[in-house]
Amino acid sequence: MIQMSTELDVADNSGARRVMCIKVLGGFAPQIRRCRRHHRGEREGSHSSRAGQKGEVLKAVIVRTAHGVRRPDGSLIRFDSNAAVLVNNQNEPIGTRIFGPVTRELRAATI
Repeated sequence: MIQMSTELDVADNSGARRVMCIKVLGGFAPQIRRCRRHHRGEREGSHSSRAGQKGEVLKAVIVRTAHGVRRPDGSLIRFDSNAAVLVNNQNEPIGTRIFGPVTRELRAATI
């Protein structure tokens, strides 16, 4: 479960390595929505000038959670770590590529 001060890996090529959740937007929601919620992330260790500076506050979409996502058939999809993709104000990814697996539910929500 992602909450305030949770450290997340960045799963795109925006230049940031890790982000820290400083605010959860959208309140409480069913388990499947935990993957889709937008979180504000604070950058740590940015290596790219296009992505911004360390300490910049950005929005991010959670793509993988260690807590897991329950599917309608009863199966549970769980990952080793928590990961997010940084997005701009128009909810478009800052990076051009996303690394690692992304759940089917998240892909269906974005199409």
